[in-house]
Amino acid sequence: MAGEKTGRTPVVPFRQFVLKIHSRCNLACTYCYIYTGPDRSWRARPPAVPAATVRQTALRIAEHARSHGLREVRIDLHGGEPLLTGPGPLLEQAAAIRAALPAGCTAEFGVQTNGTLLTPETLDTLAAAGFRLGLSLDGGTAGLNRRRVDHAGRSSWPAVSRAARLLRDRPDVFAGILCTVDITADPAEVHDSLRALDPPMVDFLLPHANWTSPPPAVPGQAGRTPYGDWLCTVFDRWWDGGPGPRVRVFTEILGLLLGRPSSSEAVGLSPVVALVVDTDGAIEQVDSLKSAYEGAAATGLDVFRHSFDEALAHPGMAARRSGRDGLAAQCRGCALVEVCGGGNYAHRYRADAGGFTNPSVYCADLERLIRHIAARLDAAVAADRGAAELT
Repeated sequence: MAGEKTGRTPVVPFRQFVLKIHSRCNLACTYCYIYTGPDRSWRARPPAVPAATVRQTALRIAEHARSHGLREVRIDLHGGEPLLTGPGPLLEQAAAIRAALPAGCTAEFGVQTNGTLLTPETLDTLAAAGFRLGLSLDGGTAGLNRRRVDHAGRSSWPAVSRAARLLRDRPDVFAGILCTVDITADPAEVHDSLRALDPPMVDFLLPHANWTSPPPAVPGQAGRTPYGDWLCTVFDRWWDGGPGPRVRVFTEILGLLLGRPSSSEAVGLSPVVALVVDTDGAIEQVDSLKSAYEGAAATGLDVFRHSFDEALAHPGMAARRSGRDGLAAQCRGCALVEVCGGGNYAHRYRADAGGFTNPSVYCADLERLIRHIAARLDAAVAADRGAAELT
């Protein structure tokens, strides 16, 4: 059951399962860490997940839910580009999982898509089956999405903009937008253009980089915190702009500053509750680790021979679930550790020193952002307190 203990350490079960539906993509985004990064394991995997793997994965999810008394699980159907299969296999995956789950446990289904293949008919079909769809974008204009091109170098924006309009008209289905930070783009333009698409949520993601493969920089740019500065500009635009979409990284940091636990691997010390099942049934850690080196996300486990409880015990999973104890000494002694949490695990890697036991390559940027948000929060609290004293 949930809360069961092994020794003195509580067992925190997996609650989110990222299932690869298709291991290929119809886009060739210039910054993609999956297809242009050091890990090429996707080449040896089936393009589409076989039906037998779907059935076995469903049984493993049900087994885990039953063992830990889970009342709800989250299933994210991912790729590559999951809509390359058409909606049929997505519906079959959902039906297999729903049929296998124990009584009293429900599943929330999501699809993360680049939007190029989304049609009104596909959207209606997935909506009727209870799916919510997330869209990957770099902004709300053609120019901001210049890095998101197909394999012939053509812009994806005409197709993606249609998908954005379709989802804007279906707020019951629209899960939000994932946006990878590009510090060469104007942060105010990115924020305002995404806000105009009326998503319920925007999640700004730092490019997956590490000490061995540093993040992109702007030649000649002054300052030591370009990503923190960029995000601070967006934060101020969001904070001062009135009602709009929730921005996940900002609300996560605000919540942590107020003493709430995190629900994101990007910040905070909460244990990781997600795993990945690839198209061949391999059980893996999160894809972001593939930006470090070949095989970084691998566990050697698969759904045909191993349970998800065995994945919980894998050393790589354990390292990402060990909280403060798993951080570098510099991080453990930092005043911001409860909020920063060492940053994204993948961003700590350094091949020649300590592996993942390092501060994030974005350490200074995260400190800049956290302190800026804390200052804005303190000012707002002081202003509210002053206004209350006057009434």
